This record gives sequence, structure tokens and C-alpha cells, in this order.
Amino acid sequence: MNPIWLVAKREISTRVRTRAFVLGIVATLAIIGGYVGLMTFIGSQAGSTTVGLTPSASAVEQPLERSSAALGGSLEIGIVDERSGERLVREGDLDALVTGTPDALRLVVEEEPDGAVRAALDAYAQQRALDAELLRAGADPAQVQAAVAASAVTVTSLEEADPHRGERLALAMAAGVLLYMFLIMAVTMVSQGVVEEKSSRVVELLLSTIRPVQLLTGKVLGIGLTNLLQLVIIGGAGGAVAAFSGVLTLPSSAVAGTLVWALVWFLLGYALFSALVGAAASLVSRQEDLQSVTGPVMILLVAPFVVGVAILPGDPDSTIGTWLSLVPGFSSMLMPMRIALGVATTWQVLLALVLSVVGTAGVLAIGGRIYANAILRTGARVNLRDALRTS
Repeated sequence: MNPIWLVAKREISTRVRTRAFVLGIVATLAIIGGYVGLMTFIGSQAGSTTVGLTPSASAVEQPLERSSAALGGSLEIGIVDERSGERLVREGDLDALVTGTPDALRLVVEEEPDGAVRAALDAYAQQRALDAELLRAGADPAQVQAAVAASAVTVTSLEEADPHRGERLALAMAAGVLLYMFLIMAVTMVSQGVVEEKSSRVVELLLSTIRPVQLLTGKVLGIGLTNLLQLVIIGGAGGAVAAFSGVLTLPSSAVAGTLVWALVWFLLGYALFSALVGAAASLVSRQEDLQSVTGPVMILLVAPFVVGVAILPGDPDSTIGTWLSLVPGFSSMLMPMRIALGVATTWQVLLALVLSVVGTAGVLAIGGRIYANAILRTGARVNLRDALRTS
């Protein structure tokens, strides 16, 4: 392990000290903070609607509040005279002004009325008209309303509604995007590092003292720890800012659990894909040829992200999403998203972990053989069949 750790420390110290590493973290945190601040500002601006009532229309205040609350709106109501109210509407200090009498209401707005206010006033006016017609017909409006309420349809929910479903979805999408971004970045670093050392013949000096598998393992470990550090800083800061700002009202345990699982699956996914790209990159000696050998691996990395963002938001319990989340490679991105959504069962998580560990071990063994047989062959691209042969 000592040679492996020496290589890993070299990768960590080289990359952590770069300006790109620091600026990348700062820029990402600034984007997260700006986004959360913007959402908080938009939420505060859209929180309620201000409505002015003239004294002649003040009787509709309580019915308007009840109707608006039933329709999901939030009102701030004040009494103003008609002339001042119209001026405040023009200046944008009032969203609407209600004038007239309870039997003949008039809604004054600058351009378009708020849907909840309009619906609440319509409901109030229609109810008064209905009560008047019932009285004219000799019926008691209160008895009629009680009979109508008693005849309402009974609703039976087969599953309990999740009040945090939207937040869980946002958390799952954030986890998926972060994992995709960091996995792409990390495996790209591995592939470029392998070709750089091979083309500059630095690898020949290194392999004079350590074995090829130790060199590849140390490189993968160092780059992985560097990106893991970035992921912890950015993911932890983003979750904390979202929670403290009120954008996320989920329990802190749910947010922390999502971050922990994201880190676990990042490590498993990174180990798998870095072994693949490290082995593929060892087949070529020039950066220009790198895309041709790592392209298929990158497609395997993009596929689970596409499946996650295309299927899981609309159908978290999707059969395709469920089964693919158990497949090594796919599970590194799909399973943490399903965990964040609260639809992954314990046995599914454990099975995916076991399959991922077994699959990663197999890929590491094959990738190590390819790397060991191809890393010292410079010039033309090494044939995969030749690289798989035991040297």
C-alpha cells in the first residue's frame, strides 16, 4: 500500500494546489448561493396578494379571506378609499382594489387580476345570488348549503400524500446532476493523466520502482479523493444553505442521508468507470486519440443520467428505473436518486451495493490487466485483444 499511497498523495497535492480546483469550488458555491437566494426572493415576492377594500365593500373581507384560503391563495387586505386605492394599484403598491357593494362588486387591477382573488370574488357573488334566489323561492339557504355539503363525494386515498414530494424530487435531481458532473470530471482526469504520463515517458520511470497495478490504483485513488473532497464541500454547503434559507423544509436527516448516499455511490461509480477509462486510455499514446477509446465508456456514464432525469421525475416507481438501478454502472446514479425520492427499499439498496462491489472488482481485475500490458507500449494504438493477453 505504501507505493499506492505515494502515487495518490502526488495526485492529491498536484491537483488541490491548482487554481482551477479552488476557483471551481468558489464558483460552484457562488452559483448555489445565488440560486437559493433568487428562489428565496421569488418565494417572498409571490407569497401573498395585497387587496384593498373600499368602506362600502368591507363586508366581503372575511368571505374573501375564507374563499381565497380554500383556493390556496394568501391575501393581505386593508381598507382604503376608492381614489387612493386606484392610485396605489397604478403605482404597484396594491395588486387589486374591490369597490362597490356586496351585491354589485367591482374589481380594479392594473392589468390582469390575480386568479385566486378573481375566483374568490366570483364564488362570493355567486353564493349571494344563489341565497337570494333560494329565499325568493321560500327555501332556507342554510339548510340547502348543509344538504349540499352532506352530499359531497367521499375521497379514499390508497396512498398517503407526501407533502415533501416536490422537495424530494429537487433533492434527487440535484444529487443526480452533482454525481454526473463529478463522475465525468473525475474519469476525464484519470484518462488524461494516463495518456499524459505515457506520452511523456514519465510512466517508464515510475514503473521502474512500482508495479503497473499500483500506479493505476494510486492514480485512481488520488484523483478520486480530490473529487470526493470537492463533492463533500459543494454538496454539504448546498444542502446547508438550502435548509437554513427555508428552500428545503425536509428533515435534516433526509438531506444528510441523501448526501451520504451520494458520496457512497460516487465512490462505487468512480471506481468502476475510472478503471474502465484508465484501461482504455492506456491503449493510446496521444491525447488526440483519447476520445476514440474512452467514448464508449462515457456513453455508459451518460446513459444512467439520461434515464434518471427522463423517467424518475414523472414515475419514481418506474419498473425500468427500478431494475436499472440494480445494474452496476447504472446504480451509481439511479439508486441515490431513488433513495432521495424515498422509493428505494432496503433490499434493493443492499442488492445494488453487492452487485456494484462485485462488478467493480471484476472490472478492476480486467482493467488492471489491460493497463499493465499496454501502458509501456508507445506509438500505434494497442489492440484490445493483445492487451488482454497475459504477459
